[in-house]
Amino acid sequence: MFVAEKSTGHLIEVLDTRGLFDPHEHRIKGSLHYGEEAQDPEFYDKSELSFPSGESLPQCWTDPHYRRKN
Repeated sequence: MFVAEKSTGHLIEVLDTRGLFDPHEHRIKGSLHYGEEAQDPEFYDKSELSFPSGESLPQCWTDPHYRRKN
């Protein structure tokens, strides 16, 4: 699965989808796809990521208290 950095639009291959879907995890492990080959895995803050289309990640993936808000 790929997501994008909001600031640059560069694609990041998510290496831990469980962490992406878990609202208690604030960072995910991914590999930046920029240039001719994928870069070494790094951790990325989910708040700095979006879908490649530019759409934000679902709130249920980023906020563990999303159901408690009015």
